[in-house]
Amino acid sequence: MAIFPDNNRPSRPFGRGPRRVVEEPYRVNERILAPRVRLVGENIKVDVYPTSVAIKIAQEQGLDLVEISPNADPPVCKVIDYSKFKYEQKKKQKEIKANAQKTILKEIRFGPNTDDHDFNFKVKHAENFLKEGAKVKSYVHFAGRSIVYKERGEILLLKFAQALEEFGKVEQMPKLEGKRMYMMIAPKGKK
Repeated sequence: MAIFPDNNRPSRPFGRGPRRVVEEPYRVNERILAPRVRLVGENIKVDVYPTSVAIKIAQEQGLDLVEISPNADPPVCKVIDYSKFKYEQKKKQKEIKANAQKTILKEIRFGPNTDDHDFNFKVKHAENFLKEGAKVKSYVHFAGRSIVYKERGEILLLKFAQALEEFGKVEQMPKLEGKRMYMMIAPKGKK
């Protein structure tokens, strides 16, 4: 007796997901489809060769033929150890990612009735954030019936932007969304 009727059979066996096939980003050796390729690499005369001859040259050196530029005419292939080549490509990608600038966003919250001492305290924090290169998202949170003081919130945010104008520039003017009025300030470029 079957556990599942034929029409309700599970699509895959229990406990195993579908197998992922990892596709190689470069064509190697026999996977190169072009009839002729431009061959480059160490100890090799740079020239255009038939693909079968280029593969033989690579195998004689105990290396692989890797298609580096498939869109060129003819495609450019390099004689290199493929695993070493993949490792170097991965390393380059990591380096590029590490050097990419990461944007940090700091939030500063106000109430519509924030007094001068708290305001100045928050301005000092925002100055430090902007000096470090972080963006500042300042907002006024209107709790309960304080939503009737929308003008106060907008004046407070504009005063905040004015206090920080030598450290940052306003990216987004005050905008009301629900019970919060937002304003974005980005750091000024380093001179």
